[in-house]
Amino acid sequence: MPITYILYSQAADKYYVGYTSGEMNERLRKHNSNHKGFTGPYNDWVVAYTELFESKKEAMEREKQIKGWKSRTKIELIIHSSAGSEHPDL
Repeated sequence: MPITYILYSQAADKYYVGYTSGEMNERLRKHNSNHKGFTGPYNDWVVAYTELFESKKEAMEREKQIKGWKSRTKIELIIHSSAGSEHPDL
């Protein structure tokens, strides 16, 4: 199932929003490998939040919505309010 996810790096004190149609463990491993790109310089990324979707399109749309907020506060709100709600209405 496609997944929209939010990662957190304590070293960078930053969040990363993405989606995958593959295994989340494999995707996290790639983010924690030394590569070019936003997550490359850090190897301490952890999964802070996930949402499952029926289609890749839905997961991509949710990723775009979250990135469009450009708001750390809103990202932290959905992470902290995720218990009991798979799709917070923000």
